Amino acid sequence: MSTTVGVLGAGSWGTTLADLLARSGHTVRIWAHEQDVVTSINAAHENPPFLPGARLAPGLRATPDPQEAVRNAAIVLSAAPSHVARQVIRQVHGAVAPGAVVVSATKGIENETLALMSDVVREELPSVRFAAISGPSFAQEVLAGQPTAVVTAAPEQETADVVQGVFSTPRFRVYTNRDVTGVELGGALKNVIAVAAGMLEGLGLGHNPRAALLTRGLAEITRLGVKMGADPLTFAGLAGMGDLILTATGSLSRNRALGMAMAAGESLEQYRSRHRTVAEGASTARAAAALGRRHGAEMPITNKVCDILYGGKQVAESVSELMERDLKAEQWQ
Repeated sequence: MSTTVGVLGAGSWGTTLADLLARSGHTVRIWAHEQDVVTSINAAHENPPFLPGARLAPGLRATPDPQEAVRNAAIVLSAAPSHVARQVIRQVHGAVAPGAVVVSATKGIENETLALMSDVVREELPSVRFAAISGPSFAQEVLAGQPTAVVTAAPEQETADVVQGVFSTPRFRVYTNRDVTGVELGGALKNVIAVAAGMLEGLGLGHNPRAALLTRGLAEITRLGVKMGADPLTFAGLAGMGDLILTATGSLSRNRALGMAMAAGESLEQYRSRHRTVAEGASTARAAAALGRRHGAEMPITNKVCDILYGGKQVAESVSELMERDLKAEQWQ
């Protein structure tokens, strides 16, 4: 059954999901901040700034007006970066139909408030239903039709079922979950660990340190998640372990690339000046560290990433300091 979907954000991931939905027969309107992106999608069925070389579904339509994108849409997909998500969602207040399902594909945390995207949507659009969608999914591989599995989480099973039905295709498998906090945190915090993984790779380190980092990074994510009420099993699933492995090891990972650049001596400002797309792990690191302090969760890897990104700490020195921390049991109490 065809559904009308409004998409907020025409970066690589928002455009990819919009294309997937349009190819499944849904009516899809996508809002783009950049006029050149709107023109290119409508005239040439391409998005060169974010998906160079990709051919998009002919039925996908773009608009520079966010309210037009979401008007009369049963599902609104929010794919704006976390630092502007509230601003974008606020612009469509009054245009989103009461009872519509707002699906967040943003993997980040609002820095100023430490709010998850579910909190942002609830505060700005109190009359809608919310779901998050997350998991190991590089945009380029989804566009190429490679088999991909993700998870959608919603407070009500009925809402998760709706999202599952709309987004699932023979090559894009969507599972459901009720743990919204766990799915959102897993998707956001794995970016921080992926930045650290890129730093290790940039130093020329091998498989042993990478395995240690991913394992202890997942423990760190789970520790904070449990403090915030998440189900620890969620972090063993697609939004946790699955997305962490992909983002920390895959050559298409922006967060891994950022870490490699930092290990090579580049500053965060220099890296950002060269890249149009967002590595969410840079801003999420600060928010995650603050959440760790707020909830009393030990976050040693996250804290070191923050020190390197924002405090001028050297990567090699930080690795040594992590290895020389006080010895302790593997499991926390």
